[in-house]
Amino acid sequence: MDQIKIGKFIASCRKEQGMTQAVLAEKLGISDRAVSKWETGKSMPDSGIMLELCGLLKINVNELLSGEKIMAESYDKRAEENLLAMKRQIEEKNRQMLRTEYWIIIPAVLAGLVMVFVASFVEMPAWLRGLLIAFALVMIFTVAFIAVGIEQKAGYYECQKCGHRYVPTYWQTNLAQHAGRTRYMKCPECGKRSWQKKVLTKEDQAPVC
Repeated sequence: MDQIKIGKFIASCRKEQGMTQAVLAEKLGISDRAVSKWETGKSMPDSGIMLELCGLLKINVNELLSGEKIMAESYDKRAEENLLAMKRQIEEKNRQMLRTEYWIIIPAVLAGLVMVFVASFVEMPAWLRGLLIAFALVMIFTVAFIAVGIEQKAGYYECQKCGHRYVPTYWQTNLAQHAGRTRYMKCPECGKRSWQKKVLTKEDQAPVC
């Protein structure tokens, strides 16, 4: 999707309805800075307010995502293109979240191991040694819990028995045996346990390792 084009279209429709950025923002319950970012192509409206935004601008979601008014004869084709574009956008967002997981956990684990190494081999008071080790362990476990939360929300897990793709709860993900991003869990569809791989969407595509 062309965010610059969409932003200009939002601005044009807003002006047609005689609204300022501040007025539109107030009606949507957001800041006028958010509206400004849409109109300059720096961000996209959240899916949760798209329908309300379209209602205020007197357009439909298909036109919003296309960045222009659509003639009836090309409506279906443009709708399909927009759905594919949104799917790609969601996949990329999930990829970024999974990359963030690594960027969070790897430095934290390395820092924690360094602290434990220093506490074990450098001469220091016993209380300081215990404090350093305790801090390192708390930091590692805290970051691990955050990382699991990121992994759980990004994409889906695929049952190897029936192929069903779903989002498990945080604690189902956290307490499951795992090897990388493959976790041994019970499928809510078939009720069988298997090593379930992380995938980005509900449609067929290569798993994320």
